[in-house]
Amino acid sequence: MVNYGIDIWGNDNFIIKDGAICINKGSRPSLLSITQDIRNSGLRGPIILRFPHLIGKQIDTLYANFERAINENEYTGSFNAVFPLKVNQYPQAVKSIIEYGKSYNYGLEAGSKAELILAIAQTPLGSPITVNGFKDTEMTTLCFMAAQMGHNITVTLEGIGELESIIEVANGTNLKIPNIGIRVRLHSTGSGTWAKSGGMDAKFGLTATELIEAINLLKNHTLIERFSMIHFHIGSQMEEIAPLKKALREAGNIYAELKRMGADGLNAINIGGGLAVEYAQTEQHRLRNYSLTEFANDVVYVLREIMNTKEVEHPNIFTESGRFIVASHAVLITPVLELFSQDYQEKSLNFTGSNPPLIEELRELNTLLTRETCIEYMHDALDHLESLFTLFDLGYINLQDRSNAEILVHQIIKKSLRMMKGSPTLELTRMQERLQERYLINSSIFQSMPDYWGLQQHFPVMPLNKLDEPAIRAASLWDITCDSDGEIQFDPSAPLYLHDVDLDDEEYFLAFFNVGAYQETLGMNHNLFTHPNECSVDVTESGYRLHNIEESQNILDILDDIGYDKSQILIQLKNNLANTAFTTEEEKNDTLQKLELYLYQNGYLRTTN
Repeated sequence: MVNYGIDIWGNDNFIIKDGAICINKGSRPSLLSITQDIRNSGLRGPIILRFPHLIGKQIDTLYANFERAINENEYTGSFNAVFPLKVNQYPQAVKSIIEYGKSYNYGLEAGSKAELILAIAQTPLGSPITVNGFKDTEMTTLCFMAAQMGHNITVTLEGIGELESIIEVANGTNLKIPNIGIRVRLHSTGSGTWAKSGGMDAKFGLTATELIEAINLLKNHTLIERFSMIHFHIGSQMEEIAPLKKALREAGNIYAELKRMGADGLNAINIGGGLAVEYAQTEQHRLRNYSLTEFANDVVYVLREIMNTKEVEHPNIFTESGRFIVASHAVLITPVLELFSQDYQEKSLNFTGSNPPLIEELRELNTLLTRETCIEYMHDALDHLESLFTLFDLGYINLQDRSNAEILVHQIIKKSLRMMKGSPTLELTRMQERLQERYLINSSIFQSMPDYWGLQQHFPVMPLNKLDEPAIRAASLWDITCDSDGEIQFDPSAPLYLHDVDLDDEEYFLAFFNVGAYQETLGMNHNLFTHPNECSVDVTESGYRLHNIEESQNILDILDDIGYDKSQILIQLKNNLANTAFTTEEEKNDTLQKLELYLYQNGYLRTTN
């Protein structure tokens, strides 16, 4: 059985049963059966399947680990968390976050005016809201309004200018003043792709000198009691734990010093996000060197030791880990539309009554192939193919003979790969890689996995079924955009092998996992391919329930979104078509109906797949 590294990245969320990938919950339905149910409703193109219970599982796990660490270390501060909306603002994701997080007072984090409005509207009163990023007076005023509504909101200062804005609004209104946080610019840096989020050259945060200035300003304007939190962030997807521990020591000592300087209202350290998700499908490519248990233990222990040494009360701990919460809940399902290799199916062979001798020899090799003879026969077949190419160039065989030769040789190689699957030789492995298959998927990498295109971020990928059959084709994946960069290339160091399928006889679907963080919000409408179809799936003990099925935007709405008048486009096209000559009035009406139908369908390809 091929498991595609599910034991590495899967987090026990999925299992393989009867050769198919299944949800490891309740009735354990297969992704294939769910996909087929949705497609039976008429949807075509890529589908994002959302599993809300996986968001709940991650929230439960995060809080459970920190509560355990707090109890074991006799820590007196509390644990709190907010979800950063930039990671996924889509309604079904946010709805699940609010629903599953309500019992924990799990809150939201905003980094823009639009996100702030969303956070104010969606966060239950009492649950925390943190506001990060650069802010103007209007955004600051919105924070005051949220506090007036009764929200537990903290405005994180990214610079001295933002504190001056708070002072201005506080002096010009009687609205309730929100909590004030300060992001500190640490010397410590993180690890991995986003390490530049930390360090002295980071985009956000106050230096030590600016911190002292900020404290004095807060005191002078009688706002020091509203200063309740310091914040730091050393990068998303932290691959190593050591940089975090170093950052915690630095931030912990800053916190203790600020308390000594008279910041009596200061009671929380926000450690930002960065809790990593595993995307690797092979052991040698594992991305993180720590577990959630170690992460929670280190945060609590380091802060406890510093505060005990400094004789300062333990601060409340806040985190903003978003990737960890939502990455696993979304799975992208893409149909395979076409295979592009020269490896045609055996049914394409077309022999005559009198074939060239080398063709007859290839037919015999293909028939007599065994495990014992496959290597020898493969060598013979390759030698014959070179000879037949020469004969074709000299005009001694025709194009059909050449086609037959190519098909027969590829069939011999494929059969050899299957026969030697359990004990492949180096030569066969090289042959496998040389005969790469290009799988055309009905999806846009730029839209659904932009981090692959922009950052070479790998996402676990596997077929929905056939997992109990040999996967012998070294695979590269092509998307349907008109762009050569829309390809996931075969990587010999982390090879992807897929099945040899005849798409005329069966459908073949691929699933991309851990795409629930950032991909949807960063996705770009290259070639005007927009957000895929989506559907939420509630798994029960007896089956599953599909809800919130949303089709990808239709073509007219796509054009309308970028500034065209969709009504005018529809009228123009219908008039142009109506003014052409048709054989019959019935043909004309049928063509006009088809035009309108196509314009109101989504922009992805609609074949039998």
